[in-house]
Amino acid sequence: MKLQKLTCERARNICIVETLAKLGHFPSRKTEKEAWFLSPLRSETQASFKVSLKLNRWYDFGIGEGGNIIDLVCLLSNCSVGEALQFLSDELPVFSFQGTITDTSEKECGNTIIQVKPITKSYLKKYVRSRGISLEVARSYCKEVWYECRGKSYYAIGLQNKDGGWELRSLYFKTSSSPKSYTYLQNENDNLVVCEGMFDLLSIAEIYPEELNGSDIIVLNSLSFLQQITSYFKNYTSVDLYLDNDQSGKKNAKKLFQYYPHLKDQSNRYKNYKDLNEKLACG
Repeated sequence: MKLQKLTCERARNICIVETLAKLGHFPSRKTEKEAWFLSPLRSETQASFKVSLKLNRWYDFGIGEGGNIIDLVCLLSNCSVGEALQFLSDELPVFSFQGTITDTSEKECGNTIIQVKPITKSYLKKYVRSRGISLEVARSYCKEVWYECRGKSYYAIGLQNKDGGWELRSLYFKTSSSPKSYTYLQNENDNLVVCEGMFDLLSIAEIYPEELNGSDIIVLNSLSFLQQITSYFKNYTSVDLYLDNDQSGKKNAKKLFQYYPHLKDQSNRYKNYKDLNEKLACG
């Protein structure tokens, strides 16, 4: 393993399975000839992204596209060939493809936090900007978090929850560290802002900074924590709710409004978008 400036010829020999593992993607199943993944290019519940272990090439049956490692990085990051080569050279160890694959077929790996620091990595900066978030806002709430999984080190944008765990995001994947919980930022205000994920929080901070300055904040990190946080509502004169404009978000919002009349539905601010960040990034 070594770091070096890559040519296209050398880059094509980088092991796709090892690269996907570095980005947090592991096979759902594997045979002697191929490895199957949940597509890193889109959402799905059944693995239809195949990597040939012999040819070191990939094919996504869901979109009908395939190619080599350079093609994959270009699609993942929407970048040029030159930028893909820079990414593979600067950010990833160069694994020579020799037809042998490290076994990464376990469903999940425990993430161990090894370092937390201000956001400095160029690809993390590029990632938050691609989501419409300024580096200043991202640094106000998030950190650059390095963590270890199966003996390998990774980094991501991290938002800490109330119990010390981290929600971890990058351009290519999302994961978390234990313990899982919601994030509660208390400033002894009369207003509470509730949103689903870290980029909802960052989007509110980007568009409506004055509202967050006068509010306490809860980031659910998962809708499964919604019931746990309702006990806080009685402590506030008003609660601004920023749930996703999907079926689950609308269903949960409707239930909450039945029991808590002082809640304010802010989803009209991102009407026709899944969430506020999608509106911000598309705008």
